[in-house]
Order: sequence, then C-alpha cells, then structure tokens
Amino acid sequence: MILGHLWMEYAAAACIGFLLDFIVGDPHGLWHPVCGIGKLISCMEKRLRKKVPDQPESLLLAGAALAVTVPCVTVVVTALILLLAGLIHPYFQFAMMCLLDGWILAARSLKTESMKVYKELKTGDLERAHYAVSMIVGRDTQNLTAEGVTKAAVETVAENASDGVIAPLCFLFLAGPVGGFFYKAVNTMDSMVGYKNEKYLYFGRAAAKLDDLLNWIPSRLTGFLFAVAAFLLPGMNGKEAFAIWRRDRRNHKSPNSAQSESACAGALGVQLAGDAWYFGKLNHKPTIGDAHRPVEPEDIARANRLMYLASVLALFAGTGLIILLEILTGGLV
Repeated sequence: MILGHLWMEYAAAACIGFLLDFIVGDPHGLWHPVCGIGKLISCMEKRLRKKVPDQPESLLLAGAALAVTVPCVTVVVTALILLLAGLIHPYFQFAMMCLLDGWILAARSLKTESMKVYKELKTGDLERAHYAVSMIVGRDTQNLTAEGVTKAAVETVAENASDGVIAPLCFLFLAGPVGGFFYKAVNTMDSMVGYKNEKYLYFGRAAAKLDDLLNWIPSRLTGFLFAVAAFLLPGMNGKEAFAIWRRDRRNHKSPNSAQSESACAGALGVQLAGDAWYFGKLNHKPTIGDAHRPVEPEDIARANRLMYLASVLALFAGTGLIILLEILTGGLV
C-alpha cells in the first residue's frame, strides 16, 4: 500500500477514534488495554527486582530491559490483533483500528475525572475533593487547601492534554494503533516507575528518559495549540498565553511538563505549579504564570475547554497535512 494512502487510513481511524472517545469514553467496568500494559509492567518489575541486586548499576540495566521489553511486547500484540482482524475482513480491520484509537485517547476520561474535583469543590466538600484529585495526580493531596486542589486539577488537565491526547494523536497519525500503543506503553511505564524517589531513581530512569524523548515535540505542540485555542475561546487571553508559554515553558524539572501548563496559566491569567509534596517529601518547584487573580473551581472547566479545542486543532492539522500529502503525491484528484 502506498504510504500516503496508509496515512489516510490512519487519519480516518484517528478521527473516528477521537469521536468515539468524545461520545463514549472508556466504558466503566470493562477491561481496558492500558490495564494489560500496566499489569505487564508490574509483573516484569517484580521479576526483574528478584533477579538483580539492589545496586544502582544493576537497577539501571533492569530498568532498561523493562523500557525495551514492554513497548516491544505491546507493539507485537497490537500488530497481531490488526493482522488477525485483516484476515477476517479489511473493514473489520479498520473498525478495530478505530476502536483501538478510541481506547488510546483519553480526553473524555481526563475531563470526567477532573470535573469530579470541580463538583466536590462547588459543593464545598474539601475531603471528597481531596479524594477526587488524588485519583488524577501523583502528589500528596490530603493537606491541600481548596485552592491547592483546584491548581492540582488544572495542572493535570493541562499536562495530560499532551500525554493523554495530543501526543497519542501524533503517533496515531504516524503509525496507526501500533504507533499509538507504542507511545501508550512508554507513557504508562513513566507513570508507574518514572519517579525520582528512592525506589525508582535508578530502576525507572530509562523509562522516564524514553518518555521525555517521545514527548519532546508533542508537548511543545500542545503548548502552542493551547495558546492558539486561547485566542479562539471567549474569556481566554491568547496574547498572555503565548507570552507565559515563551517565558515559563522551562519552569519544571521535566523538559516537557511546563509546556502546556505555562500556556494554560497564561490563558487563564492564574499562577500554577510551585512547591508540592510527593511521598511525604516537600519538592521546591518554580511557579508558572502570573497571579492576576486567585485560582477558582471554574478554571477546571476552562482548562478542559482549552484541552478539547487544542485537541481538535491537532486533529484538523494532522488530517490536513495528510490530505495535502495525498494531493501533492497525486493520491487525490
């Protein structure tokens, strides 16, 4: 198959998968492929830790083995599923591509979970808000104020707009569900073992570095699209979004995390990030954005609107580029 035609198929499946995620999301109570990836990571971690001594060099090698094996297994399984579907019928294979793409994308889940925090904050139940936000962030949440809970939710929406939507879209356009699940495997590894604490400082380093590499371009694209979206949404400040993005996009230990957070902070006119507790230890972090006003629960809903519009812009841009490629190569007349 001509590469341009294959990319058209990938783009069509990505668009349908995006709609499936938007309309249906992840059905509750049903098995999800990412759960399978997570179980594979957990099982491999247990086995590797039993076989290697608890020393930095050995843990680095074991972590590297994990970082290579999990994505490879995920790619092979995804390719086999699509191959078997294609043997049944090409249309069934395309339908399976759309379904897998919908599973890979997480915009609906991100909105649903963050809006649970919004709901509890609006009712004034801070204890339940602590629980709701603890489901979507990695920091300690039990002592957060209402403003701290709100900031954590907004930051999560902004950061995961890249990890959960726009970065997967990039890989879906480039290599279909196989590429999407390759990215998802690496990102899941990072979320499970990519911590800089005593347990994972060495074991999780390879997974964290690989995730940083894969997200380098998508995170910057997300920051740019957030700023563009801010120009298009009522009540958002597009000029400030671009200004804060350029100024604060490196205000994070991760080379990627502050990209979308900075554009979001500028668009909303609030200050995000700052010191936070992780695993009982206070981490000193620079702030992102200017505190033109206090953060408020409505900012969670605003961040979700930014996330969705930026995602739609990415979808249109990717599809448009592929259509242009088809035209230039004579695939479309």
